[in-house]
Amino acid sequence: MAYWLFKSEPGTWSWEDQVSKGEEGEGWDGVRNYQANNNMKKMKIGDYGFFYHSVKEKQIVGTVEVIGEHRPDPTDKSERFGMVVIKAIETAPKYVSLAEIKANPTLSDFALIKQARLSVVPVSTEHWNILCEMANLSIDKY
Repeated sequence: MAYWLFKSEPGTWSWEDQVSKGEEGEGWDGVRNYQANNNMKKMKIGDYGFFYHSVKEKQIVGTVEVIGEHRPDPTDKSERFGMVVIKAIETAPKYVSLAEIKANPTLSDFALIKQARLSVVPVSTEHWNILCEMANLSIDKY
């Protein structure tokens, strides 16, 4: 199992939008960066991720599960990029801001900080556990 972080502008696709899709989930489409697309190619069904509101909020707001592996993105006319399907799992009891993440020295090499522009980044098991604790999420659930 691997862990990921999915960034979205809440005005375009919010945590509430993701939650509203229920068990069927939603395709994580619109990614037009090769590195982010390559990250999605590595995803397997059952992987977990954080759902992160970018732009003004800049915070982890929930967790998701990959329920569909990499496939063509129907919104990409060039046919170069793909998507995965994710479903909402849990709203974070405590949202974790980017400022809090940056303030934690054990997260200094976290991909969200190192590659801030990527919309999909890997999360190490160590970072996943730290961030779950910061968000008051049960590590045992994941």
